[in-house]
Amino acid sequence: MSYLMKGFKCHSPVMCKVAGSLFKVHTLKNTVGINEQFQISRASSQLSSKKANSYNYIIVGAGSAGCVLANRLTEDPQSTVLLLEAGPKDTLLGSIRLMWKIHMPAALTYNLCDEKYNWYYHTTPQRHMDNRVMYWPRGRVWGGSSSLNAMVYIRGHAEDYNRWGREGALGWDYEHCLPYFKKAQTHELGPDQYRGGNGPLHVSRGKTNHPLHQAFLEAAQQAGYPFTDDMNGYQQEGFGWMDMTIHQGQRWSTASAYLRPAISRPNFSVAEKTLVTKILFQGTKCIGVEYVENGQKKKVFANKEVILSGGAINSPQLLMLSGIGNADDLKNLGIPVVCHLPGVGQNLQDHLEVYVQQKCTKPITLYHAQKPLNMVKIGLEWLWKFTGEGATAHLESGGFIRSEPGVPHPDIQFHFLPSQVIDHGRVASTMEAYQVHVGPMRSTSVGWLKLKSSDPNDHPIIEPNYLSTERDIWEFRQCVKLTREIFAQKAFEKFRGPEIQPGNHVQSDKEIDAFIRQKADSAYHPSCTCKMGQPSDSTAVVDAQTKVIGVENLRVVDASIMPSVVTGNLNAPTIMIAEKAADIIKGLPSLQEKNVPVYKPKTLETQR
Repeated sequence: MSYLMKGFKCHSPVMCKVAGSLFKVHTLKNTVGINEQFQISRASSQLSSKKANSYNYIIVGAGSAGCVLANRLTEDPQSTVLLLEAGPKDTLLGSIRLMWKIHMPAALTYNLCDEKYNWYYHTTPQRHMDNRVMYWPRGRVWGGSSSLNAMVYIRGHAEDYNRWGREGALGWDYEHCLPYFKKAQTHELGPDQYRGGNGPLHVSRGKTNHPLHQAFLEAAQQAGYPFTDDMNGYQQEGFGWMDMTIHQGQRWSTASAYLRPAISRPNFSVAEKTLVTKILFQGTKCIGVEYVENGQKKKVFANKEVILSGGAINSPQLLMLSGIGNADDLKNLGIPVVCHLPGVGQNLQDHLEVYVQQKCTKPITLYHAQKPLNMVKIGLEWLWKFTGEGATAHLESGGFIRSEPGVPHPDIQFHFLPSQVIDHGRVASTMEAYQVHVGPMRSTSVGWLKLKSSDPNDHPIIEPNYLSTERDIWEFRQCVKLTREIFAQKAFEKFRGPEIQPGNHVQSDKEIDAFIRQKADSAYHPSCTCKMGQPSDSTAVVDAQTKVIGVENLRVVDASIMPSVVTGNLNAPTIMIAEKAADIIKGLPSLQEKNVPVYKPKTLETQR
């Protein structure tokens, strides 16, 4: 998703001068950051000392879940926690301005398209998508993918969590999950029955009031869909303004929300650039991890638990490297089997999406902002005041609808953008245009991932198995047809130019199917590869307490433990999972809010 800041290079002399001069101006402000940096370095250096060789908890991965856990578990001054992250810090000399590529919301495509803070995964060739190899960015930096994502805060539908309960994740239904969404959140519009008002995660609404966002919301209502004032609240179904993890013009990742506030705690140690290569066991009891730091192999021990929070790719990969997975696959790679757990790496689910693009007849899109001089102006304003067009990711409106009559709750999602995106933002926009990202939410195609080798540096084999069912192909056809209907409404009349993508030549079902095969891409929502369920379920990897089945003192807490993918983006649910898991680990009773009302359509006999 390429927005405003595409085009700057790391070595840009203009940007270096800007950053340098602003750094001098903000020296006093950054003194605190440098002190913080000293504390971080000191904590990291403790890794090699005997004193720091044993902790109560070791958390692997400082991403969306790991940062939450680290903060919550160190609230108890008696609990010592070590957080290990394979990637670097998300600040430079304690300054977020010097790491503007992460913290400026509009600059998000830099790190989506750059290996420095990104695992840069790729799938196998997709046989149902013209053998295309799909690109899967994943965060490898403090904050994980919350430092790379588009900052959209969507929780999913209440029925997603009730379904989890039916799928074996007992105690993870909506009434037990909603309080943890609220606990995490401070919404700028204030607390209510659905929103939180006192959590670390700041959530805001867009401020641009762009005429194309207004036109999109009007067009959706003209097409017969409702307006919803909070798609994370009572009514997901409909179109409205989206919530974003942006605070005072800055990306509000879990590193900003949870990690930095906890860094000075004496019972907390955090490391960067430490690749965990193996979980250590005595029999089936987990006792610590082995990791590589500065080329040196080291070991560190946990006297309570090791918690994997590496995400839907790294967590199952580390389990398999450590001897937990399908025994036959492990033996074939010469990995000693600790526990035969065939569900590890299976049940892989993701959201696929496509861009429907329309030329704009008026010069009001973000195309003008991507000119070099304008980018410098936007960058300067953001670096100085955290305001302006650099202070938003511009995905400010969106919606959820049902694909056909009989579907009980939304299964198609829209993100609207007043710009054109080409190849994940790796290619610059070429014209004044607007687009919608649209895709099915509960696809029936399910994939898997497996180890390529026993080398921890080798990326696993990722097989999402996209578009492998007729239902999924039909749903994508609906996505294109229903989007075109919205774009054809009166609200867009004064802006509407020719359709760029798919293009007016694409009309028949066969032509739409071919377009989807050629142009659909991942929405970057991999999940479900360490499925939560009952121990009697042979496909489950963790139980409802997040403990890995068949071994002791080992948990997984991240998007991989979702039993099935939710209706929406995954960052908010992943943070919720970690908040809830922290209470489980502490031995606290689960929060619960009963009988919170949730919208249901008056009739299922119509699609809208």
